[in-house]
Amino acid sequence: MHDFHYRGRSLFCEDFKVGDAAAKFGTPLYVYSRKTVSDHYNKIDAAFSDIPHRIFYSVKANASAGVLHTIASLGGGADIVSGGELFRAMRAGIPAGRVVYSGVGKTDDEIRFAINEGIFMFNVESEMEMGVLNEIAGSCGKIARAAYRVNPDVDPHTHEYITTGKEENKFGIPFTTAGRLYNEARKLKNVAICGIDFHIGSQILNPEPYVLAIREVRELLRGLRSDGIEIKYFNIGGGLGIIYDDEKPATAKEFRDHVGDLVKELGVTLLMEPGRFIVGNAGILVTKVLYLKNSSSKKFVVVDAGMNDLIRPALYGAFHKIQPCELTTGEEITADIVGPICESGDFLGLKRTIPSVKRGDLLAVMSAGAYGLSMSSNYNSRPRAAEVLVSGEEIRLVRERENYGDIVAKEIL
Repeated sequence: MHDFHYRGRSLFCEDFKVGDAAAKFGTPLYVYSRKTVSDHYNKIDAAFSDIPHRIFYSVKANASAGVLHTIASLGGGADIVSGGELFRAMRAGIPAGRVVYSGVGKTDDEIRFAINEGIFMFNVESEMEMGVLNEIAGSCGKIARAAYRVNPDVDPHTHEYITTGKEENKFGIPFTTAGRLYNEARKLKNVAICGIDFHIGSQILNPEPYVLAIREVRELLRGLRSDGIEIKYFNIGGGLGIIYDDEKPATAKEFRDHVGDLVKELGVTLLMEPGRFIVGNAGILVTKVLYLKNSSSKKFVVVDAGMNDLIRPALYGAFHKIQPCELTTGEEITADIVGPICESGDFLGLKRTIPSVKRGDLLAVMSAGAYGLSMSSNYNSRPRAAEVLVSGEEIRLVRERENYGDIVAKEIL
């Protein structure tokens, strides 16, 4: 599942001691395992080896240069939702020809940038966007490859904030109008319609919602082909779940066993956009204990990482295991693990039973590789954390810790 483990009493990332990483680079600190990223990418790649397919890593999950460079080295592509993510992906070695561009609010400048760089395909999310794409592609003297993102109205049974394929979500075009919109789009001079796309949500543990969505969308695909519209690419998005606590998500092989044959019979190239599945368990957030504090009803462990560093617990009520970087034989305590942010919602874990800690001890917030630093902020004027990538016994700084000057660098007095 991942390459974080104890040797004796010390937590290691691959063959590097996590405590040594914190001593060298400070805290809060994101620590990523290159081997875990590679292994998870290779698992899903191998599971679909009997089907023509392409993997586009979802950059929004973790845009670290170290992670993106690892994906590039494996031959993977990138699923982006902004011009900034395109810039990051190319800078890390992923060529534009291995990029798909999703997102409901692409600006004219972002579309023009992506067209001129020659990305693989646009996942278009509205009728108006398709018209804008055609207009901008014409002004650039180019033809843009495109798919409509179709909303199959399938409940993925995940947190309501991370569903993306239900009728009430902002994403995609209504399934009922898709046939008409595809037939209108085929008439555009500067757009080449060559795919169909859907994405139903995130942290999905059971493959069955994908099965339902594929069955819905493949009937649409067959109808489009009967209308003479050639669909070469079938994009089923991402959203595969991981283990945070005691979840039992489908493995890559189990996912293939459920959905592979449904796609294989269509004679298309399967496109996938995994993010969390690849990087979620590949990273941890290391934080230092600042203070111990008791109220009349509970204990608090105050640490130097807060909701600006990892917002998932505050935003979604998300659970992350929290464990010591050095095991002790002392008694256990039950406490809220809280940060320094001036918000009551600033916590990393509530009512957690952990070994007794003291000021200066290090804690590891597990499964923090996805939607950690990528969703972080400078709230309370806090510098964002550093990131390191471990490969075997080697560790490399892939993002320097911000300083106060970085926070105000763009401000004008």
